[in-house]
Amino acid sequence: MTRLGLTMATDVGLRRQVNEDSAYLTPQVQAIADGMGGHGHGDLASTIAIDVLREFEDTDLGFVVAEIARRLDERAPFGCGTTLTAMRWDGSRFQLGHIGDSRGYLLRNGELRQITRDHTMVQALVDEGRMTAEEAAEHPRRNMLMRALQSGTEPHEPDLSWHDALPGDRYLLCSDGLTDYVEIEAIHNALYSDRETAAAELVALANGAGGFDNVTCLLIDVPCR
Repeated sequence: MTRLGLTMATDVGLRRQVNEDSAYLTPQVQAIADGMGGHGHGDLASTIAIDVLREFEDTDLGFVVAEIARRLDERAPFGCGTTLTAMRWDGSRFQLGHIGDSRGYLLRNGELRQITRDHTMVQALVDEGRMTAEEAAEHPRRNMLMRALQSGTEPHEPDLSWHDALPGDRYLLCSDGLTDYVEIEAIHNALYSDRETAAAELVALANGAGGFDNVTCLLIDVPCR
């Protein structure tokens, strides 16, 4: 397995009392789960998601997501939900599992590219050509999810894919507490620092923009040969 460089930073923000983000960071699996605060018990939902991921670290992410959905139904109040964005490594490639509006990015050769697609109403409108990306970013209901892991609802399928990593790649997994409030150019610029500095700077940028939400950032570096 590729020896990865790993760093995480998380903060409750300036307006919340509880951090409903949960994260997992090991050499094999990296993941972020953002509890859905509007439904209550978001911290419980995200914790359940990460606990299942920890238990089944060596398992296909499709099974993991299905098991999270089952345990949410079993252990969480109705409507309790979470996003999940996870990477599971197999040598120099990884499986990406994603549901919700947390995000994954790849910084490669100076270009920053989003490798996940938001499962939101406004993203669906953008995909249909009925709204621009700029309009979506400012829309008051931009966080309305069309797919998530939520107790008491029909299970939603995650996006699952395999990706080849290259030496020098840097991956960012983050909750929407970063991307809702910080411009992508500022995120891009912060990622050129060393991992610890970059992670701290991303959290500081989110708080500097008002700290309206919890924020969590995971940085994963593929070493140069």
